Amino acid sequence: MVVNNARLINLLSEEQKADLASMEKQFAHHLEYTIGKNRYNLKNEDIYKALGHTIRDFLIDRLNFTHERYREQNPKKVFYFSLEFLMGRTLMNALINLGLYETIQEMLRGIGFELTDVLEFETDAGLGNGGLGRLAACFLDSMATLNVPGFGYGIRYDYGIFNQIIANGSQLEMPDHWDADGVPYEVVRSDISFSVGFFGHTETRVSGKGKIQHDWVPDETVLASAHDYPIPGFNTSTVNYLRLWAAKSSEEFNLDYFNHGDYMKAVQDKSISENISKVLYPNDTTEQGKVLRLKQQYFMVCASLQDILIQFREFKYNLKELPDYIAIQLNDTHPSIGIAELMRIFLDNEEMDWDPAWEIVTKVFSYTNHTVLPEALESWRVELFEKLLPRHLEIIYEINHRFLTDVRNKGVLTESEIQQVSIIEEGSEKRVRMANLAVIGSYRVNGVAALHSDLIQKTIFQPFTKVFPEKFNNKTNGITPRRWLLQSNPSLANLISKKIGNEFTTNLYKLNDLEVFVDDADFQNDWKQVKFTAKNELARIIKSETGITIDPHSLIDVQIKRFHEYKRQLLNVLRVIALYRRIKENPNTEITPRTVIFGGKAAPGYYMAKLIIKLINNVAWVVNRDKDVAERLKVVFIPNYRVSLAEKIIPGSNLSEQISTAGTEASGTSNMKFMLNGALTIGTLDGANVEILEEVGQENIYIFGLHTEEVFRMKEAGYKPTDFIHQNEDLHRILLMIRENFFSLDEPGVFGPIYDSLFYTDNYLLMADFRSYDETQNRVAHDFLDSTTWTKKSILNVARSGKFSSDRTIREYAKDIWKVPLLDTIPPQTIYKLPQN
Repeated sequence: MVVNNARLINLLSEEQKADLASMEKQFAHHLEYTIGKNRYNLKNEDIYKALGHTIRDFLIDRLNFTHERYREQNPKKVFYFSLEFLMGRTLMNALINLGLYETIQEMLRGIGFELTDVLEFETDAGLGNGGLGRLAACFLDSMATLNVPGFGYGIRYDYGIFNQIIANGSQLEMPDHWDADGVPYEVVRSDISFSVGFFGHTETRVSGKGKIQHDWVPDETVLASAHDYPIPGFNTSTVNYLRLWAAKSSEEFNLDYFNHGDYMKAVQDKSISENISKVLYPNDTTEQGKVLRLKQQYFMVCASLQDILIQFREFKYNLKELPDYIAIQLNDTHPSIGIAELMRIFLDNEEMDWDPAWEIVTKVFSYTNHTVLPEALESWRVELFEKLLPRHLEIIYEINHRFLTDVRNKGVLTESEIQQVSIIEEGSEKRVRMANLAVIGSYRVNGVAALHSDLIQKTIFQPFTKVFPEKFNNKTNGITPRRWLLQSNPSLANLISKKIGNEFTTNLYKLNDLEVFVDDADFQNDWKQVKFTAKNELARIIKSETGITIDPHSLIDVQIKRFHEYKRQLLNVLRVIALYRRIKENPNTEITPRTVIFGGKAAPGYYMAKLIIKLINNVAWVVNRDKDVAERLKVVFIPNYRVSLAEKIIPGSNLSEQISTAGTEASGTSNMKFMLNGALTIGTLDGANVEILEEVGQENIYIFGLHTEEVFRMKEAGYKPTDFIHQNEDLHRILLMIRENFFSLDEPGVFGPIYDSLFYTDNYLLMADFRSYDETQNRVAHDFLDSTTWTKKSILNVARSGKFSSDRTIREYAKDIWKVPLLDTIPPQTIYKLPQN
């Protein structure tokens, strides 16, 4: 197949021409021989698959080059352990980072295809639930861009976060078979697999040296098979990898059962084994679900540690040197069982003594905490743990005994505090506290925003700070500007680059140079046009996804994130009801046209979060059909929120809702994505909102509500939501509309639990914050009418977003925690250009 690229070839250097010729040849080969197509029956899907395989070849070349470089220099390496990696779509990101976007765009045009259409055929790799998994994905991008030898380890779930369908206003979950059509950029490492054991018992023996040794004899063994996903750095030759483990049965099927006609029993063991990597977050409301989740956690860390140690031993270092060459970051408590597993390897397999083994382990691991909510700290019943991982429980008991003995000897904690720091929670049901294991077994513990890091030291980990004052530190989260500006909003990226150049792509602080142009009328007009174009595109998507027509001139007010009561989507919809009621009572009232957009998924077993989704959809059904409201208020719930959808929603947004109860959100990263794309924030002083306020200035953000200390004091004093409801007639009438089935005529009483929750308990203080939120929203509506002032605020939000790059975060991890160098950059062969629309 010949590609007509005469126009493109004239623009390329000799090296780029060679790259293009090689790529065209590989593309034609994959199209014909890998995909099995010819020029007469091509579709966009075929082009996508062939292009994926072509870019995979390109990535593998650089991946091999990168590993040769690491082999020669032998730097310290970072291994990022996470049960979630919310990668989204990969191909476009790879094209941008490799500097190949325009080249491929022109190549495809030469055969009559548009790259933007082709890229739509990629399915989101939804191997994460929300911010935790997306953060991990951003960190991998930044590590490769900064030339940090950093690699991700996780699970290759067959089914990622579920597909969300809205039926009769309610969320329904459908399986997300994200790899059903294959993953062209995946590298299957059939030569890399490890055995992982479960259940069984431990045996004691005397070694040849006269030492008492323990052996774990598992009853069940599963194979972990490696699948690699190349992670290219931006404008550098570095390509690291994300290694995900798939569970495979150690036996295909039982031939004896098969020969006797019991065909289901013949494959039962295989199915049970492979269930481990079947689905992200299995429902753990049942005993079987709990066992499966703990299995997933151990499966991942066991395979990963075996892989890491094999790589380490290639250089034949003494294990005492492990901390000099290996750093393992635990992304939340899910992989913290790795601490006990590495101890088991040292004690049982390597026959090391306890003290030297523990010294090595506690210099290898560091732990990132992602919650201030005590109920969100993971723990397991001792009975379950003992059944599934008997040897590990013995080791955890020993870790805990030695730690508590040491603490008591030091006399720094009271007996009550000693109970708080114990890994084993006593009571009617003994439990293993994984967060405590992570703190005790790690050499650094960090929060993910300044407020969060301060809170965990004052609340959930307060006693630990007396024992390990040097362990705790802060690393404010960040986002990769390659994904969340260059890829998601190329029009804005190009406008910025025309004014200040391209350096902001790897040094986001350079965006500060935009402040010079904040009063430039021509630049303001260009900025407005870019935003309006993005809003028009968002309106098109909403029409396509929901059938709802919105006005792109309206204030686009967006709250897209995982549904949880503490994130307070309910506060948002209560205010929508208030606005609707005001219009109905006075149809001629002047009001700033507003489109309120919601998106996000609730955990399948989270009843109240799912009920809030239903309320939002029911309110939308009423509001959007009311002629009195007309074009002044629209409510939209966009189903099946995912990374690729966020990339389209965020550029078209004017207002970002970050309204969690103060003291509950660890950081938030969607607030940073909106800020980087020129949306203004309305929010509480929670998570990273505090630092956004510091960066952007109070005149360019809308802060409302109680502060963290006020929330704590109000709860301690015995908070009563009725005190606020009775003082606010507006709020009282909103609740009556919910209680009296105004939004549920066909299902009377369905929203009773919401009314009862708000009226009697209101755990997240919506009633206390409603008046402040409402008044602040009124100020937002007023300010939006002054388009010049609003545009200035928008420009300043982008100009002052430099701190919130994941590149900055990774530099801090590398310097302060991992102690790894940023290797010298080796420029790529291709020259980066911003992708054009």
